[in-house]
Amino acid sequence: MYLCSMIFYFSGTGNTRWAAERLAALTGERLVGIANELRNDVCEYELSHGERLGFCFPVHGWQPPGIVRRFLRRACFRFTTLPYTYALVTCGDSIGLTMEMFDKCLQAKGLHLDSEFSLTMPESYVCLPFMYTDKPEREQEKISLSGNALEQYGKMIVMQQRGERHTVRGWTPWLMSHVIGSYFNHRMISDRKFTVDADACVHCGRCAQVCPTGDLVFENGLPHWKHDDSCTCCLACYHHCPRHAINYGKITRRRGQYYFGHE
Repeated sequence: MYLCSMIFYFSGTGNTRWAAERLAALTGERLVGIANELRNDVCEYELSHGERLGFCFPVHGWQPPGIVRRFLRRACFRFTTLPYTYALVTCGDSIGLTMEMFDKCLQAKGLHLDSEFSLTMPESYVCLPFMYTDKPEREQEKISLSGNALEQYGKMIVMQQRGERHTVRGWTPWLMSHVIGSYFNHRMISDRKFTVDADACVHCGRCAQVCPTGDLVFENGLPHWKHDDSCTCCLACYHHCPRHAINYGKITRRRGQYYFGHE
C-alpha cells in the first residue's frame, strides 16, 4: 500500500510518461505506473490530509483509455478528507468529453476532479486514413509548448488551485466522445490486426519489451499477440520496431513511426 501524494500514469509511446515525469519533478509526487499496478492482486492506496492525487494518461478516441478505467474499478483509495484530485491528459488535438467521463469513474470511488489539464503532444495514432505522425519540426514545437504549459500546471497543482480547466474539448465534444469515440473504443481497440513481416523482423524483442500490458510473446523467434483483450492499441510495438516489421492491417505500411525520444 502506498502512503503519499501520487501520480498514477499510463503511457504507450512515451508522451504521457514524459509529461508525468516532468510533473512529478515539479510537484514532488510519487509516480505509479497503472499497467504495473494492474498486475498486483490488490490495488490499495491511502492518502493523508493535504496530499494530492493525480492521474496522467493519453486520450484514446476522445475517451479515457480502457486500461485506466479498469484500474479505477479495481483501485481502493482510503482518505479521511477528500484529496485534491486532478487529471492531465495528452492528445493529438482535442479531448472531447474525456474529463467528464473520467470524473464519473472517480465519483464511483468517492472522488471528484478539482482541476483538469491537457497537453497537445506529437501524434502517434496512425491507424486511420487521415492520421499521420507529425513532421519533426511540428513534434519539437508541440513538445516545447507542452513543456512550458507543464511549468504553469505544476504551480497550480502545488497550490492546489481548484476549478482550473486548461483543456481543448473541440467543436463537437459530445459527438466525438459518445458516437465516434464509443465506436472506436468498442470496435478498434484490439490486437487482431497486428501482423509481423517475418523477412524484416530481426528478432530483437523490443516490441515485447515496450508493450505496457505484456500482450506480446515470442514463438519461433517472432512476436505473437495473445488476443486476450489486454491490448490497448497504443501502438508501442509498431512505433518501436527498428525495422518497421510490425503493422496494423495494411494502412500502417506506409506510415511513419514515433515514440518520445526517438532518433
